[in-house]
Amino acid sequence: MINNLEGLDRVDWSSMGHAYGPADDVPLWLEQMASPDPDVREGAFSSFYGSAHHQGDVYSCTAASLPFLFALADDPQTPDRAAVIRLVLSIGSAALDCDPDGVYYSPSGHASTPHAEVVPQLRERAEDFVRHAADPDPQVRRAAVPALGLFLDDADRAFALLRDRLAAESGTAERLLLIKASATLAQRLPAAFGPVTTWLTALAGDPALDPDIRLAALVHQAASTPESIGAGLVPTATGLLQQLTPEPAPEPEPEDKARPAHCGPCACADNPTTPAPEHTVPPQIAAAFADLDRHGRVHAPTTELLTTLHRILDARLSERTALLTAQLRSPDAATRHDAIAMTWDLISSWRGDHTGLVLLLADCLLPNDPYTAAEAAETLGKLPAALAEPAREALATLAETHRTTHGQNVWDTPHPLLRRAHQEAVTALARLGDERALPGLLTALDTGTDAWRAVQAAGHLPQAAGKLLPRLTRRLAEADFSQDWYRSDVRALVAALRRLGDPAAVPVLTAAVTASVEQEQWHTAAVALLALSSIGSAAATALETVRTLTDTDDPNLRFAAAKALWHIESDPAEAVPLLTALLDTGKDSDAADVLGRIGAPAADALPRLRQMLQAGHVLTRTHAAAAIYDIGGPAEAEAVLPVLLDGWEKNDSTGNHVLECLQRMGPAAAPALPRIRLELALARRSGGFFKSVEDDEALQRAGRAVIKHLT
Repeated sequence: MINNLEGLDRVDWSSMGHAYGPADDVPLWLEQMASPDPDVREGAFSSFYGSAHHQGDVYSCTAASLPFLFALADDPQTPDRAAVIRLVLSIGSAALDCDPDGVYYSPSGHASTPHAEVVPQLRERAEDFVRHAADPDPQVRRAAVPALGLFLDDADRAFALLRDRLAAESGTAERLLLIKASATLAQRLPAAFGPVTTWLTALAGDPALDPDIRLAALVHQAASTPESIGAGLVPTATGLLQQLTPEPAPEPEPEDKARPAHCGPCACADNPTTPAPEHTVPPQIAAAFADLDRHGRVHAPTTELLTTLHRILDARLSERTALLTAQLRSPDAATRHDAIAMTWDLISSWRGDHTGLVLLLADCLLPNDPYTAAEAAETLGKLPAALAEPAREALATLAETHRTTHGQNVWDTPHPLLRRAHQEAVTALARLGDERALPGLLTALDTGTDAWRAVQAAGHLPQAAGKLLPRLTRRLAEADFSQDWYRSDVRALVAALRRLGDPAAVPVLTAAVTASVEQEQWHTAAVALLALSSIGSAAATALETVRTLTDTDDPNLRFAAAKALWHIESDPAEAVPLLTALLDTGKDSDAADVLGRIGAPAADALPRLRQMLQAGHVLTRTHAAAAIYDIGGPAEAEAVLPVLLDGWEKNDSTGNHVLECLQRMGPAAAPALPRIRLELALARRSGGFFKSVEDDEALQRAGRAVIKHLT
């Protein structure tokens, strides 16, 4: 037993639980946190965060661990005291997040009471935090400083300690934390509010102080008194930002997970909550884990501060755009890098003309900084083509520079940072429909290196189908259809072929349907059937296979077969009864949509569709209403328009579907004009289930088209 964990074996851990069962494993993790082996320590912290502090939850075993965590933090022999203190503060911060009725609601939504044990323990150990906040080790100080604002109940003493520590500190990260802790103190204890905000105002306006102190004071003073925010906040902040001294650049790390050469202290190390995926997972899933890790990193000390400033500015888009412009033009490479994620946050959440920001993202596509170039290219690749268009030439230039400098097969380069930068630039270029992406995609499909990325982008280049199709169909023919769709390459391959819409893919898609059915992979079979639908009458050779699946038990597969049958054969006598029968399943909205596309020949479905107008689910009612109009024509407008508008009002994810129908209604849609104008006046993005940029842009286009047609 480790000396500083005396009594660990006297706790009845088996009587407690955590996210994944009994808490018997907690004492081992606590012991391993003191291991001299860094890998053992990392595993222990990761396990504790992932189970005993899962997603911020506070369990009885979490509270019972605190005395031992304090013992580890107090022992100078503990190898990573800062990590222990960060864990204690994470537990304490979660416990402070209480409902007014005194019940703690964890981030996962579960009511709990262990917080009642946690907060008193932390307040009783306030002097320990005071001592740690003055520790010789800056990492320990950095970890402990927030506790001075959270757990000291003497407002005057806490404020005096924070002021004294600020005068003693020279590190940017520590000074920013001290000012943030002061603002936290002011918000928590009314007695501290006046003195702290007055002090912050004085710090922000003192030209003799370093710009990092002034910027932090300015932001936290604004956050504490949002009613006082004026037009000078952002110009002052950007002026101070430009005065900051760039961080020194350490040597870059050679690993995939390497931080950039300009990377400063990294927040990802503070919260090891997600273990690396197993080697057996599909490469795209492994890449998603890597993206989660990468996107959680913080490279500049001011990033959290600037994030706070964006939060308090909220809907002041012109000011936020000005701030981001200064960030993306900062002389500090780390600040520029972290601004990319903030830029995506603004563009993906708010409407407006973001051309200037897109061009600044394009300016980040520099061949000598592949880490940042990859981040910028990935962000541009997430934008709809119309928004990313201003960056087209910069993406093409970066991809061509890579090929010229590093060879035509740079997609396959062993250098991970360069490989990611090139692949992100190429795939973003492909999503713009630009054939200059083709060399990289062909290299991927020929070598197999990260081919999944190329497959996801290939469907955006129908003009290059002659070169892409043979490679995609070969891969689909060789795919393993026994795997679940989320582990398989099949779905992405089929999606690419569906987007290309080339009849030459019909034989391999038909074979994919058959193979998927044989392996009882119904979802995969349905996706392949929908790809055949997109090819239409040119897929006639697949009719026999399609027809055999129209009476299958799986409703998703049955719907896909019925839809394919209609698009290939266009025979309403056969398709309408099949689709009408699906109106009584979980595919009712999808079936209604196809019946609407069939139009007047689907009149036999009208009685059932009218019954759906009384359905409980708003999506069902909305899709049924649109189908009724498309089948019955203008005579149905008066009956369905109120249903469409009510559905849109109650569930804004229906907006795209409603507006598409309103476009088809012509003059009959005139009563909807006030609702359309109200939607277009919104600053926040809307549309679709996930309010994606693409859905929202489509919604705005449809709304403007209706208004133009009716006025």
